[in-house]
Amino acid sequence: MVFPWRRSKAGRLSAKKEDFEINSDMELAIPTHFRCPISLDLMKDPVTLSTGITYDRESIERWIEAGNQTCPVTNQVLKTFDQIPNHSIRKMIQGWCVENRCNGIERIPTPRIPVTPYEVSEICTRILAATQRGDERRCRELVGKIKAWAKDSERNKTCILENGAGRVLATSFDHFASVSMEKHGCLLEEILSALTWMFPLGEEGQCKLGSTSSLRCMAWFLKGEDLSAKKTAALALRELLSLDNQHVKGLTKIEGILEDLFKIVEDPICPMVTKASLVIIYHMITQQETGSKLALGFVEMGLVSLILEILVDSEKSLCEKALAVLDRICSHDEGRKEARRHALTMPVLVKKILRVSALATEFSISILLKLGKDEDGSAVVEALQVGAFQKVLVVLQVGCGEMTKVKATELLKLMNRYKDRLDCFGSSMDFKYLKRTY
Repeated sequence: MVFPWRRSKAGRLSAKKEDFEINSDMELAIPTHFRCPISLDLMKDPVTLSTGITYDRESIERWIEAGNQTCPVTNQVLKTFDQIPNHSIRKMIQGWCVENRCNGIERIPTPRIPVTPYEVSEICTRILAATQRGDERRCRELVGKIKAWAKDSERNKTCILENGAGRVLATSFDHFASVSMEKHGCLLEEILSALTWMFPLGEEGQCKLGSTSSLRCMAWFLKGEDLSAKKTAALALRELLSLDNQHVKGLTKIEGILEDLFKIVEDPICPMVTKASLVIIYHMITQQETGSKLALGFVEMGLVSLILEILVDSEKSLCEKALAVLDRICSHDEGRKEARRHALTMPVLVKKILRVSALATEFSISILLKLGKDEDGSAVVEALQVGAFQKVLVVLQVGCGEMTKVKATELLKLMNRYKDRLDCFGSSMDFKYLKRTY
């Protein structure tokens, strides 16, 4: 209900003014003792420090995490950083919200108490014990509890990460994967879905998740029909290989992994999974020992054509990753031959220059340069026909990274060799406009 202002009694009005801030339009304002002394906003989760001052939990935690060791109001050095929930103030705030709901004020829900390091350590100990016993049901319950904590707040996530949950879950995943993937499939997916946001896992955790049994389990998920499991496995593999690509060798030994990754890109589940799969492919084909062989395998499957189709109409992040893979593929003879044969290659690459991002421009110019070094120069002529000269010239004129600049300059020199073979070489493409002689 609307707060009843009684102007007849000056004393009462004075008392109310002390408790409430009222603007010129007489709108209801937040009582001053309901405001956090730091943010000056209505407290959602009031907690009291050892100095007796109450703050909103989020605000005081940010203050402490910033390295401050004093109470913001009293400036006293805090002997302890314990934050005691102030239930009295919280109930008063909730009551005030209900009382004034007609004014558009929503009731603040009762906050959940944040998880503590002790609770995380305790549940990790229980997970390890259940894992050693092979107790799948108990493990699922405990992993579900960790996931529920994480959903409550980012603070809980941080606490979970800082107290070794990632290492413990990776250990549990490795154990059950080595026992039986088919038997423990549901538990393994549950653990993996929690691990996707826990990276980096630490050296021991990454070693466990990169073990032969763990990699085989993730590859098994990629091969299966469960879309959720495929997504989880792709995201986990992307994070693992991005942190330490030494696990690529173990992944490439798994039979059918190339075909499974290609199929995920060919039949996309969602953009996130497509991007994750492209990152995995990129790490695989950049390996010194087996990269060339793997790149040839992807070329034979038709990955070049598939990437060009993706590039026709894709958002920035997906475009950058697709170009990165194509650039690596074009570092090999078979990849360049396949790219030159495709009618979309030159138009798409030229179109992406200066249209997506600086990274996409660098990749596009790098690929054009690799393709242009053929014997008959047909690729360069085709690039010129679709406007490559103007685009590359603009890249140099507007400024770019040092690596892009070097490649663009070399590409312009290459184009200069074949300008006489281009019948439609108009004045807009005349090299006399360059600031330097090439």
